[in-house]
Amino acid sequence: MAAAAEVSNKGVILKQFVTGFPTEDDMEVVTGAVRLAVPPGSASVMVKNLYVSCDPYMRNRMSEHNEASYIEQFVPGEVLATFSVGRVVASGHPNFKSGDLVWGMSGCEEYTLITNPESLFKINHPEVPLSYYTGVLGMAGLTAYAGFFDISKPKKGDYVFVSSASGAVGQLVGQLAKINGCYVVGSAGSDEKVNLLKTKFGFDDAFNYKKEEDLNAALKRCFPRGIDIYFENVGGAMLAAVLPNMRMNGRIAVCGMISQYNLEQPNGAPNLFCLVAKRIRMEGFMVLDYFGTYNKFEEEIVGYLKEGKITVVEDVAEGIENVPTALIGLFSGRNIGKQLVTIAHE
Repeated sequence: MAAAAEVSNKGVILKQFVTGFPTEDDMEVVTGAVRLAVPPGSASVMVKNLYVSCDPYMRNRMSEHNEASYIEQFVPGEVLATFSVGRVVASGHPNFKSGDLVWGMSGCEEYTLITNPESLFKINHPEVPLSYYTGVLGMAGLTAYAGFFDISKPKKGDYVFVSSASGAVGQLVGQLAKINGCYVVGSAGSDEKVNLLKTKFGFDDAFNYKKEEDLNAALKRCFPRGIDIYFENVGGAMLAAVLPNMRMNGRIAVCGMISQYNLEQPNGAPNLFCLVAKRIRMEGFMVLDYFGTYNKFEEEIVGYLKEGKITVVEDVAEGIENVPTALIGLFSGRNIGKQLVTIAHE
């Protein structure tokens, strides 16, 4: 048997732990070499990464953790881990063969040896754009689905507010809410994004939080009767403004708090007594707990995509060398829609 080819393998490493806002200089693109094979007797798979995802949660992994976190920190000098879409090029696992399209946790590099392929998902609908499996059909999509249906428990006619609504998770939450007969308002950080929410994603209303002098007044304007469901992606001042505007027995699904990720001292949380006075249920969740429901989710969302009930907006950067710029852009709101990077065209 001929020896497997050895090829160049560019990847993005973390140079040092980050405090405050990350910069492109905290990362570096390095070039190594990899043999397109799996170790003899191994159940690993070798994946050629086609697309990699840039997600806000990665910021947490760039800091040194003095206390246990829900996810391991990145290791300086090693390739960043991220969700990717790829093609299997070699396999020692009985459930995967060369040529299979997969998505799951991989490396921010051109080729990755996956030593726990049980964590990968086979792509069952290659007829839709493969990049969707970094977003609406991947981790972000399942996050939106689980947080909205399992945590928020929507009812027809509910008043729903989504912060960071034009991002990968928020854009799907809003559309799922509309499909289920809710009234939906989103906040975003630019007029362009606000227009997108209303014209592309079908939100009933939206506002640019950067132009609002008083977030409480903005929410009262948009929700004169109050909010039943708040899908929380931001934290900080937005959460403080939302709490007094919640209706009795409201639900808050805590998905993320991007306004807090780069602060050395996180903001406090005023107005929490509203949880008591209004009998509000505020619950955090982790998408990892819902991976067992993925196949049901995939079939439902693919159906909506084919029916034209869900629209997707992606912000696509080209080439592994642009991962640092794309990732950093998330924290200034530079991206429009789901941020991903194309690593290879097939």
